Amino acid sequence: MKREQRCSRGDDELGSLAVELVVLTPIVILFALMALALGRLEIAHEQVVGAARAAAEAASVVPSATDAQAAALTAATPVVADQIHSCADLNVTSATQDFGPGGSVQVTVSCQVDFDDLFVPGLPGHVRVEAVARAPIDPFRAVQ
Repeated sequence: MKREQRCSRGDDELGSLAVELVVLTPIVILFALMALALGRLEIAHEQVVGAARAAAEAASVVPSATDAQAAALTAATPVVADQIHSCADLNVTSATQDFGPGGSVQVTVSCQVDFDDLFVPGLPGHVRVEAVARAPIDPFRAVQ
């Protein structure tokens, strides 16, 4: 003889799906917002590293140390342009170490990543991301 076993929901399980949905929806939304925040942070980090590299290379080919800061800012700005949430408040500083043939230029680029619009409890309103890049000055060129 074969017995058939049926799984049927009892009266005590009615409505449990609705309760699970109500409990799990905020958790799923929180995970999605955290993924968005981490994505913004990673994009900003990549942009800052790229901007620092571009700025250091641009600052190393200008003819004088006074032009290095302007060249660094000009080269770094387009890399992070149009990224309001992932890279705001751009700051570019250049330091020349023996700005002569064989010397080097060091550029620090930093920006602010905003999380204010995500409304995640415990997440700071903004985080500052920074990158440093160094480029050598050609040892065979003349510097003013």
